[in-house]
Amino acid sequence: MLKLVLKKPLKQFCLFSGFLAAAVCAEANEFINDPNYAAFKQKTMSKYGLSAEQIDSAMNGTRNLPNILTIMTRPGESKPWYDYKAMFLSEGTIQRGVRFKNQYADVLNRAEQQFGVPQSVILGILGVETGYGANKGSFITRDALATLAFGYPRRAEYFGDELSSLLAWTYKEGYPTNSIVGSYAGAIGYPQFMPSNITKYGVDYDGSGHIDLRNSAEDAIASIANYLAQNGWQRNRPIGFAARYTGSNPDSVIAKDLTQPVPYGTLKDQGVTPLNPIIKIDNLDLVNVIQLQENYGPMYYITYPNFQVITTYNRSRMYATAVWLLGTEVASR
Repeated sequence: MLKLVLKKPLKQFCLFSGFLAAAVCAEANEFINDPNYAAFKQKTMSKYGLSAEQIDSAMNGTRNLPNILTIMTRPGESKPWYDYKAMFLSEGTIQRGVRFKNQYADVLNRAEQQFGVPQSVILGILGVETGYGANKGSFITRDALATLAFGYPRRAEYFGDELSSLLAWTYKEGYPTNSIVGSYAGAIGYPQFMPSNITKYGVDYDGSGHIDLRNSAEDAIASIANYLAQNGWQRNRPIGFAARYTGSNPDSVIAKDLTQPVPYGTLKDQGVTPLNPIIKIDNLDLVNVIQLQENYGPMYYITYPNFQVITTYNRSRMYATAVWLLGTEVASR
């Protein structure tokens, strides 16, 4: 009799418990009720052939990270060049770079020959991006991208597309989506590639059968070289030279758009010359002039199209110059 009395309430409790667990599970994705989530899911399904269940499963447990939005609204690169470069051209970073260079000398040489990108530039990017792997980021990439896709309207579409790309890539490679960590903006591994660039430019250079930019320095080296080569790197051409400007109107010579270089002869007539008098530049060479602020005053550089290619990795002229100078220093030791 006691069994008969308990059976029905017990059944009801189990049903309630199952419902509660399902509800908790469904709510574990903090964006599932966002008004844009359904459209994001549909777009991801259409583009990558994932099912609704696969997407919801990968997104299960996604957390909103409001501190990322705070970081995104800070003014970018407010430091002058002389402070900015000190963050990357420190002796400690250079020494780490030299150790990395020596450890992966064969891989760097192979990538330089195959892709036509100097190892100094590869070393510069690895140093500026992550200190040669010392700081790859600790944000769960899925959560970072979701926070930006659903909470940062100015670039919501871009970050939503990157989140879709992340889900597709992790399914293809068999990685748990929440196991991928990186920067607050969703960049991953040694070279800080966004997810879409992993599939577009990533190279399996260690022969593992996977593109692993988080753990394989070999894959990272080749992927950076492949990225630059595909974005227009000119083999055996310079990046630039330190310059002197003797005119009185710097705005007239400083490049407004690095994709529109001008013949060097035009700039020379306006007072721009290499700082090193031994360097000779053909008057027809297409170049730009940039200006950076040293603590003693303005510093000028004559830059070639390869400098502009570095800015496709990060649009900042200070970034590209830091990559160039750090890589040159590391490669020379």
